[in-house]
Amino acid sequence: MLYRNFATEAEINAEYDPGMISDRVQAIDRFKRMSEAATTQITNWYSSQFGPTEAEYVDVFPSGIPNGPVHIFIHGGYWRALSTREFAFVAQVLVQKGITVVLTNYGLCPDIRLSDIVDQTRRAVSWVAHNALNLNIDSGRLSLSGHSAGGHLVAMMLATDWSDYGLPRDLIKGSISLSGLFDLRPFPHSWLQPILALSAAEVEDNSPLFLPVCAKAKVTLLYGELEQSEFARQSLAYSEHLASNNVTVDCLAIEKADHFTELDLFVQEESDFVKEIVRFGQEDSSG
Repeated sequence: MLYRNFATEAEINAEYDPGMISDRVQAIDRFKRMSEAATTQITNWYSSQFGPTEAEYVDVFPSGIPNGPVHIFIHGGYWRALSTREFAFVAQVLVQKGITVVLTNYGLCPDIRLSDIVDQTRRAVSWVAHNALNLNIDSGRLSLSGHSAGGHLVAMMLATDWSDYGLPRDLIKGSISLSGLFDLRPFPHSWLQPILALSAAEVEDNSPLFLPVCAKAKVTLLYGELEQSEFARQSLAYSEHLASNNVTVDCLAIEKADHFTELDLFVQEESDFVKEIVRFGQEDSSG
């Protein structure tokens, strides 16, 4: 067996490639149109570099609320595609709710390694917290979300000791992973391996399912009801890991959603999803 009960690469691909059951091109085109509309309406958004390479930037969507909460979104693309620019639409409703939204970008495989992506994302989150004054945010009310590979990166942020970055260990007040990947062991046996070139050490070091959890804030794990079953299983396994580390966690299926349409939660103003992110921003930063 290559991984769990999978004996062939084709079996792994069938479970882990969303494009096999959903139209990836159509979905990304729709995200681009939604993001173009969002950036047209949010006229005060801007980008800032947080690192030395061109890919190390954040897109900032200010709420205009002095010293308000901040929500960081980490995009997906299986660590080898896409950027913040396809996902600006996730900011629109949250900004209207008084939350500054920051989208983090990162370099892509094979130009850099997956471990480098994790490091860049940690430095992006650290940059946001350390630049709270300039961003007009309260770093004591910081939450995260991410989709697919971004969901994996959110989990890696939960496994980060932020005191190493001169920040409080309880920096993250809440997080949501949508269809995150928490066990990387299938991917060296998948269609992604020629691009990711994952080593055994990288898989071990970057699988949140097997790492200590440093952040103890509330975590929500979501997956699409219409996705392949491995996305649900990964989230359920990670929820058990979080619970065993004394983390409050919810793990839920999104009805009638696939790997891409689940992101529509961001534009549903009165959804429980949006309300939860708003609640993250209402945490008492003094505690």
